[in-house]
Amino acid sequence: MSAQEGATAAAPLAAEPEDAILIGGKRAQDERYYYASQWELIRWRFGRHKLAVISLALLAFLYFLAAFAEFLTPYVPDTRFDSYQNSPPTHLHWIKPNGGGFGPYVFGIKKTLDTDTYTYKFTEDRAQVIPIKFFVKGEQYKFWGLWRTDIHLFGPASSDVPLFLFGSDSMGRDLFTRTIYGARISLSIGLVGVFLSFVLGVLLGGISGYFGGIVDDVMQRLIDFLLAIPSLPLWMTLAAALPHDWPTLKLYFAITILLSILGWCGLARVVRGKLLQLREEDYALAARGAGASDWRIITRHLLPGFTSHLIVSITFAIPSMILSETALSFIGVGIQPPAVSWGVLLQDAQNLMAVAQYNWLLIPALWVIATVLLFNFVGDGLRDAADPYSR
Repeated sequence: MSAQEGATAAAPLAAEPEDAILIGGKRAQDERYYYASQWELIRWRFGRHKLAVISLALLAFLYFLAAFAEFLTPYVPDTRFDSYQNSPPTHLHWIKPNGGGFGPYVFGIKKTLDTDTYTYKFTEDRAQVIPIKFFVKGEQYKFWGLWRTDIHLFGPASSDVPLFLFGSDSMGRDLFTRTIYGARISLSIGLVGVFLSFVLGVLLGGISGYFGGIVDDVMQRLIDFLLAIPSLPLWMTLAAALPHDWPTLKLYFAITILLSILGWCGLARVVRGKLLQLREEDYALAARGAGASDWRIITRHLLPGFTSHLIVSITFAIPSMILSETALSFIGVGIQPPAVSWGVLLQDAQNLMAVAQYNWLLIPALWVIATVLLFNFVGDGLRDAADPYSR
């Protein structure tokens, strides 16, 4: 055999290990896919939904802002600046004049009376350059209600000139600070309210679908009655009946429970329909034949069969809770001052003339819209990830 023939004959043998690696790698990948749990499949599919992943990261950032509001804001929410009512947002500058270097700073504020409209105008006083410092000492606050400190992430170097990133309201309070503080109630009330709705919906819907008969009839008629009541008038009536002298925390939980009264009905019907279908499956009949209790069959065998659907339902229900709290607080029957929520902040936007002249009062509405959109995007990603036929 010639040297060329020997090299030709040896070529397939040299390629065999590489092909074997490729085939083995594909086999390992297929085995990883086919033997993956339901949660792993959902996580892989959700990771391919870029918009949902970005939205989830932004939502995490919003909750981070709400959790550390005391430290991340330059003031406390009730701080008033008497000479700066309805001041527009402060413009941040970065390149300091006369070669002073690079860094955030603001100019001083001049307040003048417009004799034509008899309103005050705020302009920049470029003779005053106020640097923005980080980790500055400011007003004292009780961090998470545990310990007192006066360290803020940022703030103006001079306390004579306030920093209004979102402008100020009619009482001279910083709207940026109040918006971040308001996120605590508006974001948490969605989670707490949906949790209560989830517990009621799964519990009552599971009982209705599993037992059927008279229990199912009574439960469904109750749901029909609750769904026949207009939601907003019912919430307004119940919220208006709450004593206004209640402390903020007590009123917060009362509003949360009111928002959960009707929120569980839709989920209960979905759970009932699923359990009517799954209770006749072989594994459910086998568990019943083995002597398992009804509670164990429902919680350990039936509900896990559509857990992904429940998670998607929760994700889409949170924005509805946030919008409901905002609407109630906006019309004055929800969370009441001095508590701060996005709905309370939007009460200043009820006056059309005020909005026309001080349009920065609508900034909290942009936060509400952005939060609802982010939750909807995450819900879309979870719905696609939970669909076993999605690609």
